[in-house]
Amino acid sequence: MSMIKIEHLRKEYPNVTPLKDVCVEINKGDVISIIGPSGTGKSTLLRCLNQLEEPTSGTVTVDGEVITDPKCDISLVRRKMGMVFQSFNLFANLNIVENVMSAPVNLLKIPKEQARKEAMELLKRVGLAEKAENYPDELSGGQKQRVAIARAIAMKPEIILFDEPTSALDPTMVGEVLSVIRSLAKDGMTMMIVTHEMKFARDVSNRVFYMDEGGIYEDGTPQQIFESPLKEKTRIFIKRLKQLSLEITSPDFDSIGFITQIEQFGRDNMLSPAMIRNLQLAFEELVIQNIAGKLDYDGSGFPINVDIEYSETDSAAEMTITYGSEKYDPFADGDELSTMIVKKLAVKADHNYDGQNYITVIFK
Repeated sequence: MSMIKIEHLRKEYPNVTPLKDVCVEINKGDVISIIGPSGTGKSTLLRCLNQLEEPTSGTVTVDGEVITDPKCDISLVRRKMGMVFQSFNLFANLNIVENVMSAPVNLLKIPKEQARKEAMELLKRVGLAEKAENYPDELSGGQKQRVAIARAIAMKPEIILFDEPTSALDPTMVGEVLSVIRSLAKDGMTMMIVTHEMKFARDVSNRVFYMDEGGIYEDGTPQQIFESPLKEKTRIFIKRLKQLSLEITSPDFDSIGFITQIEQFGRDNMLSPAMIRNLQLAFEELVIQNIAGKLDYDGSGFPINVDIEYSETDSAAEMTITYGSEKYDPFADGDELSTMIVKKLAVKADHNYDGQNYITVIFK
């Protein structure tokens, strides 16, 4: 059964046209993850679906009603279609249970006592019943986003749109939000999720949209999109997900930022927590503890290039570290404890020199 039908949807701005000609149907119970490079219209598509952005042309039909018709009462349609934003958008002057109650009381005219009872049930579902009387500024980012999800489903929508719900969160908070969305998916809720969490997209969705060239460039199952994409740009995008290249240009580099990138790369490619930690540990012990501080401070030893590649076929991750023209082997001349830790965890960890230093570390 079709819940949303999009026909020749186009959205133009003065200097760019993110959506050129989108035609697709979303069925009841579909869980669709929307992926693709930045600037390809992923968020714009969602905002056009609930008329936060007015399409330049084309039609959107939701549950049989053409919502792009000027005569359509969009406020009634939005009651069927909840939306969760990356920035939470909670009311700072209301406590948590009041945030969840607000729309049912004001829009659905549900009695306050009933709305409060239902809000508490929703907060219990997202694990935040004990925070009901707290205010948004007393919660972590992950907790705020869980409240935002509870607030969206308090309106009993038939469809929920998620616009990068984890992008504003610290990596340690992402899992708690994704677990709530997984729970909704198991209940058969129709959902469209703009996300950069590739493991989540693969695990929870029954369809994946890869967006490029002003539209839905490829629509397929998670297995097809992530393992056997049919189109060239999809293949290039997925291949890049499985490779990470870092360049360090001085001893004062942002080590925390690079470690976070390794974690994101691992999550995107569905690496185990142990594998991600091993890659981070190799980076910390070899690059931070041994190499970056030993190279010439006049810059001649830099850059340090760190390339990580993950093979699904072998379930193996390989880290290659390239640096400096002067020979320096941290396994022979560096900190013994650091290098011993890496060698104990890796199936391969060695150094080669041919006018430049190369370290190869492989984890399985």
